[in-house]
Amino acid sequence: MESSIDKSILEKAQKWLDGNYDEATKKQVKWLIDNDSKELTESFYRDLEFGTGGLRGIMGVGTNRMNIYTVGMATQGLANYLSATFPGETIKVAVGHDCRNNSRLFAERVADIFASNGFHVYLFDSLRPTPELSFAIRELGCKSGVMVTASHNPREYNGYKAYWTDGSQVVVPHDKNIIAEVGKITSIEQIRTGLNPGNIVILGNDFDEKYLDRIKGLSLSPDAVAAHKDMKIVYTPIHGCGYRLVPEALRKFGFENITTVPEQMVINGNFPTVESPNPEERTTMSKAIELGMREGADIVLATDPDADRIGIAVPDGKGNYVLINGNQTCTLLTYYICRRWSELGRLDGHQYVVRTIVTSQMVSDVANSFGVKDFECLTGFKYIAGIIRREEALGEKYIGGGEESFGYLPEDFVRDKDGVSSCALAAEAAAWAKSVGTSLFELIKELYIKYGFYKEALVSIVRKGKDGQTEIRKMMEDWRMSPPKIIAGSSVFVIRDYLKGESRDLTTGKVTPIEIERSDVLQFVTADRTVVSVRPSGTEPKIKFYFSVQEPLPSLDEYDAVEARLDSKIDEIKKDLKLA
Repeated sequence: MESSIDKSILEKAQKWLDGNYDEATKKQVKWLIDNDSKELTESFYRDLEFGTGGLRGIMGVGTNRMNIYTVGMATQGLANYLSATFPGETIKVAVGHDCRNNSRLFAERVADIFASNGFHVYLFDSLRPTPELSFAIRELGCKSGVMVTASHNPREYNGYKAYWTDGSQVVVPHDKNIIAEVGKITSIEQIRTGLNPGNIVILGNDFDEKYLDRIKGLSLSPDAVAAHKDMKIVYTPIHGCGYRLVPEALRKFGFENITTVPEQMVINGNFPTVESPNPEERTTMSKAIELGMREGADIVLATDPDADRIGIAVPDGKGNYVLINGNQTCTLLTYYICRRWSELGRLDGHQYVVRTIVTSQMVSDVANSFGVKDFECLTGFKYIAGIIRREEALGEKYIGGGEESFGYLPEDFVRDKDGVSSCALAAEAAAWAKSVGTSLFELIKELYIKYGFYKEALVSIVRKGKDGQTEIRKMMEDWRMSPPKIIAGSSVFVIRDYLKGESRDLTTGKVTPIEIERSDVLQFVTADRTVVSVRPSGTEPKIKFYFSVQEPLPSLDEYDAVEARLDSKIDEIKKDLKLA
């Protein structure tokens, strides 16, 4: 088997056989050498990249896999950067983890290394939501933090998200500087371990109460909740971190009739009841929806494994449950917050919302109708957090924002998307809707009449491994070299290239700068306001195509007909772009 393996791969693997690695790891490396050259190559052909948000990869042995050694080297590099950035200061860090296989092992490894570098470490006693880790960094005055999670990725993945002093994921210049420091850790012998165990403080239920109390403070309609406290809510954590805190947050808001999906309340990193632990997919929500139908639930809620994303399904009045997509969730919650802030007399012109560049324009339309400013940013909540950081220095108030991939943040005491607070606020919005004689599903239709019927869709193309990375890069190059001229019968008149930082008007030839960070994203805007966005995923082996179409909705009677036309147009776009 060895003769068919690239020499450089064998040399890297041999270092693991000869080095100070545990025997189980060495045994697995030897097995790969003797039996599986393809997996050996995937495991060693590169070092697992510490990207701008941290690590994300398949668990296993090797330099390109998530294991205690790659996690350890990343943590030592981060620790070195923190020591250099805050010389002479007491450095406090927070560490959390989700439900995935090996997450506790990795989190304890991270905590040990930080403590061994002389830091004061706050380690949660068991799994916790990602947003609570962000909250802990801010609440405890930490310089940094690490969340061991791969969010909604498949079960074989794990990851490592690095955070900065304000509770957001690291951004420029710290992200690049940390990457440089991690790159200097070339041997596991450079990792400090086994020192200062007394520096680790365990966080438990008392800290949870601080987080939940802050969430309770977000309530905007306590009277509506009191009037509908028996409203039927079904919730599933999909085997993950939301299993305890989401029901507690709902109860703190005043809801009393909460039913959970029993088999999915079991913590299990193999996610045995779903193909993918992603609430964006209806199959993942199916058990919760089935229970909701049996219970006659007013709202069905879900969170992903680390409880930063929210899934919502609501009855359509015809005996079925409709899965509310991420754009609709962002729009509904933004509308609810803006309207209630307006009715409570809180709006004074200094409030704003944020959406990402691939999130529905409808979010901005809703905010602006209440006199609330809007900003857009690149995909990822660290960019939303960056705008919050910038605007709070100017005295402006963030009141909500999100992205199409089922992430929303209705507060600023957390600086990452928050499925716990979003679930509580979504349930309250449903109670408020009942109190004014409507439902969330009917409210969506009413908003389409007022602001226009926006319909969005997403196509993801998966390309795994070394060859997949190359193919995705080539696809982006091809889109830049040969952009579409007509999409679904409408001429493309604007091309936005976020990597170049420019927007080109094809009718006038005028080029204007895009005043946000550079990123490998292309957007094509047609004459009829169709928007197609193309970007490689930052966390998964995918290239993603986002579609947004719209037209007026004159009346509720025309809802089905307009929706059918928009669906047909999205199908036409997919065919034009050879994605169907």
